[in-house]
Amino acid sequence: METLGTAMTYSPEHLSCYELTIEENTPFALKVQKGMFALPDEETQREFFIRTSEFLEARGYIHYEVSNFARGEEYLSRHNQKYWDHTPYLGLGPSAHSFNGARRWWNHRSVEKYIAAIAEGSSPIESFEDLTPEQRMMEEIYFGMRTRKGINLKRFRAEFQVDLELEKGKTLSLLEQEGLITIQKGVLSPTRTGLAVADTLALL
Repeated sequence: METLGTAMTYSPEHLSCYELTIEENTPFALKVQKGMFALPDEETQREFFIRTSEFLEARGYIHYEVSNFARGEEYLSRHNQKYWDHTPYLGLGPSAHSFNGARRWWNHRSVEKYIAAIAEGSSPIESFEDLTPEQRMMEEIYFGMRTRKGINLKRFRAEFQVDLELEKGKTLSLLEQEGLITIQKGVLSPTRTGLAVADTLALL
């Protein structure tokens, strides 16, 4: 809370508040393995998340995605929203990723390989992935459960020919009773508590 209070003195337009992720084969990971320190348990992590959200929203910030807060609609990250909305984008340079609505592709990570390919007049693309309709649908659910915008059920039904309310009605009802989601005006959205377990919600 002291850290958040200090951040407020700078009146930031946008804040990203991430939980620490321990990557394999890093000094942190080795210290955890040796028992030099322990990570917070699930309930403690949840409390950190809820209190961060309450603190920032009480000061006028919009909690518009699991880890992101903006001081107004005009400060929402346009970059991030393109990923969540499946907006096509073009990435330039080594390791850059691109998306055209159905296919993702990425360039060589190695600067040397990237430059060599360009110099030869060949494509610097290392590989690609074509998304199946099922993958697109799952991503739509996953991203929707991570954002305040949620899932427009009518648009989802038109795009994927799947009626979530009809096929997942019992599950959605339970999630609503537990205060994890809301369904209002045809939009399924995670609550603050739901955002804390967004990845689990996406499994529906």
